[in-house]
Amino acid sequence: MSEARIERVVGTLVEARPLPTSALYELARVGQRRLMGEVIRIEGDVGTIEVFEETTGLAVGEPVEPTGGPLTAQLGPGLLGAVLDGVGRPLQTLAARQGDFLAPGGEVPTLSSEQTWSFQPLRAPGDHVNGGDVLGAVEERGGLEHRILVPPDVSGEIAEIEAGSYAVDAPFGRLCDGTPLALSHHWSVRRARPVVRRLASDRPFVTGQRVFDLLFPVAEGGTVALPGGFGTGKTVIEQALARFAEADIIVYVGCGERGNEMAEVLSEFPGLVDPRSGRSLMDRSVLVVNTSNMPVAAREASVYLGITIAEYYRDMGHRVALMADSISRWAEALREIGSRLREMPGEEGYPTYLSHRLGQLFERAGRVRAIGEPEREGALTLVAAVSPPGGDFSEPVTQAALRVVGALWALDPALAQKRQFPAVDWEASYSLHAEDTAPGFAAIGGPDWPELRRAVLAILERERDLEEITGLVGRDALEEADRLLLEVARITRERVIGQNAFDPMDAASPVTKTHALSTLVTELHSTALEALDAGALLEDLDLATASRAIKAVGDSSVDDLAERVASARGSFTALRRLPGEVQ
Repeated sequence: MSEARIERVVGTLVEARPLPTSALYELARVGQRRLMGEVIRIEGDVGTIEVFEETTGLAVGEPVEPTGGPLTAQLGPGLLGAVLDGVGRPLQTLAARQGDFLAPGGEVPTLSSEQTWSFQPLRAPGDHVNGGDVLGAVEERGGLEHRILVPPDVSGEIAEIEAGSYAVDAPFGRLCDGTPLALSHHWSVRRARPVVRRLASDRPFVTGQRVFDLLFPVAEGGTVALPGGFGTGKTVIEQALARFAEADIIVYVGCGERGNEMAEVLSEFPGLVDPRSGRSLMDRSVLVVNTSNMPVAAREASVYLGITIAEYYRDMGHRVALMADSISRWAEALREIGSRLREMPGEEGYPTYLSHRLGQLFERAGRVRAIGEPEREGALTLVAAVSPPGGDFSEPVTQAALRVVGALWALDPALAQKRQFPAVDWEASYSLHAEDTAPGFAAIGGPDWPELRRAVLAILERERDLEEITGLVGRDALEEADRLLLEVARITRERVIGQNAFDPMDAASPVTKTHALSTLVTELHSTALEALDAGALLEDLDLATASRAIKAVGDSSVDDLAERVASARGSFTALRRLPGEVQ
């Protein structure tokens, strides 16, 4: 068969002939520089290839070489702490070879073949193993036990297996059929890793952010859409989740974001301290970065690469949190590719299969029983930021996400301008996991957790109604009880729902503190109502002192929590004293 040659180049889209035996999503090397691309359409012997790299200078007649396989992720020890581009190449290694300005066509394996790892086997010759079985373990960055798994599509009897120090691609054993066993293996990024079964979504994913844990909780293995316009704090929220959420592994995917934002992530992440270990957050993180000036096809690949890495650590039995920022850029890549292929456009030019593709992506999240022995449970929680143009939540990407996610954390620019963090709109946001996760939160915080959630939501919702009335008749025309509720709602927003991301005591809130603050604000409301019913005037109630006492609880450590709560309750007692009473 003659060598395939380029016949047409349109941006990053390349047509080559002859490619009669290529398969969809087969990886190909394009041109003299061997640019990386995917076959996305086959018509006869003409293959259409979407190139992941800059195609400037690519000429008609240059060779195209199919690789015979799809884009894969190399999975093994050494991923933690890595900074990868959208197709899995380590940026540190590329920079060391090419300098700060990377040239297209670089070929670098994800994992270094020079570093060795001390492997301790848990199996012996003669054992029969299946896909997902644990062969042994190595110690990865930060002391994490990295379990070495049989690739999901491999099984057989072990002929040889030995302890020792090995590079990721050096075999430490083999099966009787000759299949080598190594510390790493490859897996197609577009193919979900198999599981035995999916488990119930009833374990809370504790975020450390009160507005999420209390009002809009998500389960381990759940999915979240985080839509918000520019400046509403999506990136800050995802960094807070990466640092404080109860997850063993963090995979952060920057998908088509601005270069300055990704540069900020790359500079700040290594400096973030993991509060559980006191070490750098990078010791349990993997970063996949792709900026807006890179070819759009790499945006799509970056999301699939990130979720494949997350599935790999999930299969070891870890709790993994995947932060995708932002899924809108991934959808824009689908739109641009569809336009170049002259496909029938849907709403606002997005392809008609947008919802289907988004659903396929989100369904890879979940809490599962992993394949293989010993029995393991793992969870992959997906938090996807959405960047709707102009903050319009009716646009297609946001609406497609709402059909498949379990929780919506909608960000409000008006709240962001008021310095409310997180700037979550409690009217637009929702959670389908609230009832399922309530027992888990109640076991940590207190049995009245569901009632507290409903009470706080009722205060915030009533405040919105009263604000509309106030805009018409003025605040002074309201009844005393309604004016009181507005004050309590303000305290709730500032002291309970709002947090200070830069305050070490308030950046993360344990469930016990969230429960204590919610209890105090509801007690303040009921105590103040009793004082009004007893004849006191709103002006006579010292709500400012009560507010400061609640703030002191939020600023306290877990060890001082009980003392601060008792002090706050003491300040509430003074509300019952009417003017003229002896104190």
